[in-house]
Amino acid sequence: MPPRPDGRRDAGRARGSRERRRTVSDGRARLWLLESAKLHVYSPSMSPPTSKSIIISGGTSGIGRAAALGFAKVGWRVAICGRRQDRLDAVKAEGGLRIAEQCDVADPSQVARFFAGCVAGFGHIDVVFNNAGAFAPAALVGDLEVEVWRQMIDTNLNGAFYVAREAFRAMRAQQPQGGRIINNGSISAHVPRPQAVSYTASKHAITGLTKAISLDGRPFHIACGQIDIGNTATEMTASMSAGSLQADGQKRAEPTFDVAHVVDALLYMANLPLEANVQFMTVMATNMPYVGRG
Repeated sequence: MPPRPDGRRDAGRARGSRERRRTVSDGRARLWLLESAKLHVYSPSMSPPTSKSIIISGGTSGIGRAAALGFAKVGWRVAICGRRQDRLDAVKAEGGLRIAEQCDVADPSQVARFFAGCVAGFGHIDVVFNNAGAFAPAALVGDLEVEVWRQMIDTNLNGAFYVAREAFRAMRAQQPQGGRIINNGSISAHVPRPQAVSYTASKHAITGLTKAISLDGRPFHIACGQIDIGNTATEMTASMSAGSLQADGQKRAEPTFDVAHVVDALLYMANLPLEANVQFMTVMATNMPYVGRG
């Protein structure tokens, strides 16, 4: 439309232009509100693809396997270790994992070799989930065999230290410097189950390990947190529905919850920037006998 002879802009065209700008502005506002609303229903399992890397010890069963598949599903580069090659091969194929190697975490030389391969394969290590662990048969303190005690400490505590040490070394040396270590504790890191002295002692020690790594890691941008899990549904807790020994000496069934919620919690912890850290997180079945246990 040509300009008016008097030089004034056509009022209708000006109004239309303003309306278009307002529509665009309103659309952006609606989009912003929509995106803001999504934050309130965000699920870590819906995270966008990423190029980040994670190493998971004990990644062939239970929580470790679920974490490996969950992180791989949202685009993380995943490395796992375990003791059984057939299980390693199965999880690697199922999740399309980058690295799956045999490693006994109780052997420091095997842990060092595994981490060297991960550093060579990934170049940069963002997160290590220090997960490998074992549970001993129930026994009173006076009846526990020394060899069982040593095996439990070797796997649950010494193994966790060997993994943490190699993670710390890699994260301190890499550029950009830093990373995150997430230790798998347990609610037994706080209160014991009956006749579980070796497991309880090893998990209480993990809490000390977590705090020490957090302190020592500060100058190197290494964050360390701990997730304490109670009764998630895995092979390890399968017997709980049939009954677990309680502090009063009776056996009672205990509730469990879907391991997917543990994976979501781990994804939340892992996706934080290094300036923020979940120091301790407890994820448990709502009605399990933990609060007030004993």
